[in-house]
Amino acid sequence: MNKKAIITGATSGIGYATAKLLATNNFDLVITGRRKELLVKLKNELISEFNIKVLDLCFDVRKRPEVVEAILKLKGEWQNIEVLVNNAGLASGLSYIQEGAIDDWEKMIDTNVKGLLYVTKEVAPLMIARNKGHIINISSIAGHEVYEKGNVYCASKHAVSALSKAMRIDLVKHNIKVTDLSPGMAETEFSIVRFHGDKEAAKKVYEGFTPLSAGDIADAILYVITRPPHVCINEMLIMPTAQASATAVNRVKE
Repeated sequence: MNKKAIITGATSGIGYATAKLLATNNFDLVITGRRKELLVKLKNELISEFNIKVLDLCFDVRKRPEVVEAILKLKGEWQNIEVLVNNAGLASGLSYIQEGAIDDWEKMIDTNVKGLLYVTKEVAPLMIARNKGHIINISSIAGHEVYEKGNVYCASKHAVSALSKAMRIDLVKHNIKVTDLSPGMAETEFSIVRFHGDKEAAKKVYEGFTPLSAGDIADAILYVITRPPHVCINEMLIMPTAQASATAVNRVKE
């Protein structure tokens, strides 16, 4: 029987790439996201291309009643979740603290921190019942460093890193692994969302160097979840070769 994994934010970027890669490696998948049409499209692709079992759950991680209702739909073999990839997350806005938009702040905190907590609270008991599991929390270089105008986003990702450490301590007695996986600059929808749909502004973020791809992060996720049972990769920080820190990037001028 295939192992089962749940991936939040599966309709694009890292979540989408991870779903495809895990399907290639014979995982049955629970895919979640807010965009129903994209979820169904991905589900159909995964089933037709890889002949695996797929359950699609459309909900917003920011809304706890929706999270609870969705996870309650995991019946029978779908309760045997071995891997949870807490991928749903975003940056919204790039402003000095005194100029920040409250709506942006709440969106980041509600998604990156509270959403991760809501999903973990519902899925972790399924792992505890089987005395095994692996939780992957997608953090960021922003969970290790701060940078100008990154204030609340950096704070939210520092919270993810702290929560990963705390989860590991709380869950170690239940034989559950927890990995804090932190990418540097990765070209996905991330910057488009951060700049509220401004594709030109987003494009400039990745000019002059080769950023990480969603596939690079999916590769890392596959690596950490396929280690032997006695091995846990607690933390992984992945950077493009051209990036040395949150702000030090070797951009080649044209």
